[in-house]
Amino acid sequence: MPPRVVIIGGGYGGSAAAKALDGVAEVTLVEPKDAFLHNVGALRAAVDADFAPRIFLPYDKLLSKGRVLRDRAVQVEPGTVTLTSGGTLDTDYLVLASGSGYPFPAKSDLDDSAASLEKFGATREQLTEADRVLLLGAGPVGLEFAGEIKARWPRKQVVLIDPSPGILSGYSEPFRAEILRQLDGLGVELLLGDSLAQDPPTGVGTAGAFTVTTRAGAEVSAGLWFRTHGVTPATGYLTGALAGARLSGGQVAVGPTLQVKGQSTVFALGDITDVAEPKRAGAAMRHAEVIAENITSLIGGGTELARYEPGPAALLLPLGPHGGATELPGGQLLGPETTSEYKGADLMVGRFSETFGLTGKD
Repeated sequence: MPPRVVIIGGGYGGSAAAKALDGVAEVTLVEPKDAFLHNVGALRAAVDADFAPRIFLPYDKLLSKGRVLRDRAVQVEPGTVTLTSGGTLDTDYLVLASGSGYPFPAKSDLDDSAASLEKFGATREQLTEADRVLLLGAGPVGLEFAGEIKARWPRKQVVLIDPSPGILSGYSEPFRAEILRQLDGLGVELLLGDSLAQDPPTGVGTAGAFTVTTRAGAEVSAGLWFRTHGVTPATGYLTGALAGARLSGGQVAVGPTLQVKGQSTVFALGDITDVAEPKRAGAAMRHAEVIAENITSLIGGGTELARYEPGPAALLLPLGPHGGATELPGGQLLGPETTSEYKGADLMVGRFSETFGLTGKD
């Protein structure tokens, strides 16, 4: 009987790990969603009705030998996974890849793709109605969302508020200056080093005129607002010996080999780890490569395991399909044309469609 590997979560890292181990072991990928949600394209799905269906990719062609089990893990400890359905899975190796929650529309918390599409559609309707949109958070998500809104509705006013005195700390000055230049050209208003005294009175993503006051005393009026910050690691299901590896912020403590602290057959990847680096899809997929290599080595009786080394700061930040900038490792700056080619034009939908065994006709 081949070794059993259970992977909790079918996001970027979990799907990559499952695909890499397919055939090496008996792989079961546990995922409650009925389709992979390509979160990299979620912000455009909120403004473009034609694009939205393209970010949902079926799981049925991801694996050739393993299986994707549509269920949710509610209790996980070494060797055993208990599911919402009441069933249990015994496993020899466990990969925790459950990802994180983030305010809509950057991520959807719905498991049904049709319901998620409907929610994206409702958000587009609210955006269409509002003349002025307020975004709370000027990190990469807030900046990218501002760019998507302005690309779709150039005359719509967008204002971002963030308590940080500048944008994109940790990246080079030329990169930050280029993003600021493009935002200014788009007419995006930035209120930095400030925050709201209290949330707007209307619901998040619900159109309705309001005026709010910042802590510095500025008045901001808008007709719609979104929260574009706040990552919440999804690790509440950890029990038994794994509960002790869960840190106060919800992250899971891992070693250089991405084994959970104190465990030899349990690994974790992506947003839920305490690895000191930006929590992005690319990092989760690099984690998956190391974990797949290490599980393969352990199955074969190996004792020397690969170690994960966080890479230097790099960011592809599109501002709509044709704008944005990229900072490569080492600080090399790429402009809007190359950023569009690498990411902005289709937000990597084509690349991930191939990963999931889909063609242009699927």
